[in-house]
Amino acid sequence: MLLTIEKVIILKSVDIFSQTPEEDLVDVAAIIEEIEVKAGDSIFFKGDIGTAMYIIVKGKMRVHDGDKELAVLGERTVFGELAALDPEPRTATITAMEDTLLFCLDEGPLYDLMAEHIEVVRGIIRVLCRRMRTIIQGE
Repeated sequence: MLLTIEKVIILKSVDIFSQTPEEDLVDVAAIIEEIEVKAGDSIFFKGDIGTAMYIIVKGKMRVHDGDKELAVLGERTVFGELAALDPEPRTATITAMEDTLLFCLDEGPLYDLMAEHIEVVRGIIRVLCRRMRTIIQGE
């Protein structure tokens, strides 16, 4: 179990929360759940209805559709934010490539957080815009 200050330092290093003041990140640290995933275990599967977003604290996750690898996600990467904002079936399976520690933030607490902290909303928009640009530019 990480200390609150450790959680705040980690959150500050994540795009979504990088512009959020530390005192506000204490509120985030209080509501995130720590999840340990063993190498080879999947956090969710393609087609699952998602309502949470995740942050990789330590480890690596593989994004895949069956045997087709779509991406490898490393530390401080956010994934699942679309499902947390708009619950729909997951578009891929996410599997731990090594023992991994995640932060999990469910839809309800995320919306509460967004209502109270505009910096979090801006951070989410910034991350989503970057991903859209990458898709459009084919990078």
